[in-house]
Amino acid sequence: MKQSTTFVGLDVHSTSITVAVLEPGARQPRISQIQNDTKSIRRTFQRLKRGTSLRCCYEAGPCGFELYRQLTAMGIHCEVIAPSLVPKKPGERIKTDRRDAAKLARLYRAGELTAIRVPTEDEEAVRDLIRARDDVRRDLMSARHRLSKFLIRHGRIYSQGAKWTQRHWHWIRDQAFDRRAELAVFEHYQLQVHLLLERLAALDKEIAAFAETPAYRDDVARLSCLRGISTLSAMTLIAELQDFRRFEHPRQLMAYVGIVPSERSSGQKRRLGAITKTGNTHARRILVEAAWSYRRRPARGPQARRLFEGQPPEVIALVQKSQTRLFGRYRHLVGKGKRSQVAVTAVARELCGFVWALMNHDHAA
Repeated sequence: MKQSTTFVGLDVHSTSITVAVLEPGARQPRISQIQNDTKSIRRTFQRLKRGTSLRCCYEAGPCGFELYRQLTAMGIHCEVIAPSLVPKKPGERIKTDRRDAAKLARLYRAGELTAIRVPTEDEEAVRDLIRARDDVRRDLMSARHRLSKFLIRHGRIYSQGAKWTQRHWHWIRDQAFDRRAELAVFEHYQLQVHLLLERLAALDKEIAAFAETPAYRDDVARLSCLRGISTLSAMTLIAELQDFRRFEHPRQLMAYVGIVPSERSSGQKRRLGAITKTGNTHARRILVEAAWSYRRRPARGPQARRLFEGQPPEVIALVQKSQTRLFGRYRHLVGKGKRSQVAVTAVARELCGFVWALMNHDHAA
């Protein structure tokens, strides 16, 4: 008997899943709700796949990819959808789990949804490690801010150079407070900063160890040749963007990290605005931070030559081209009166293109 295709839209939450089943020829899906646990999922989809070919989808979200992996292991086709690219009607003002699941089923059958690349479990584990490190980095910034502002409120203003150096820490430890409550707060803020510094160092060590493994070593070495890209930056880009070959053109990668200008054009008028800031925020931050280093002239010193060791001539030529072009791009934009932040964002966009070229070098060859 020839199998037909049934499309299933899933609205996934931590404790429940709303299931919208759109059978062949049906205009409206059948909707039900099940518990989000392995037993309920297996029982429901074993029943649904009898005599039909199932195609399931759900939006990427906080529940991760466990449902995708369970359905795939059962031999059921499943895709995870990019939420920001789901079409929305301007007049829609009611949002419920049932409506969301039914909408996914209908749009999925119509081919109007964009699927994301689901990372492997190993890739996701490394990505979680790097994101944990970023969480600690942001917590450390907040902890330092609280300690600094506490000292300022009590008239302890440091003016002897850069902050958070050894000299600055000596100055902090020399501060004394007469009141017991103030001393308790001061010690608490200091301890919080020191604990976060220890966690940051431990996570950096773990990330560096993964960077030396065969799965990452060559790609990290190649990306680290780019000015502004360290081992940590390279690992972040690799973990967040994963398979660079899925981007057929560098503009696709630029759009994915949200570093292309927004546009509102009509007729003969073309209006470009600020960058879209859609897609992967972690990769975008790394690229923009790296772009600031291209304010300086291209490097030709021993450190650059050390990074080039073991790299093919094509990679070295591409990296040198990036330094010359991006430095010139920054100088040109600033010379035209653009603010440095705008110029750096433009440089980051072109740097994204060089990252794409480096990561697709072997594939192109």
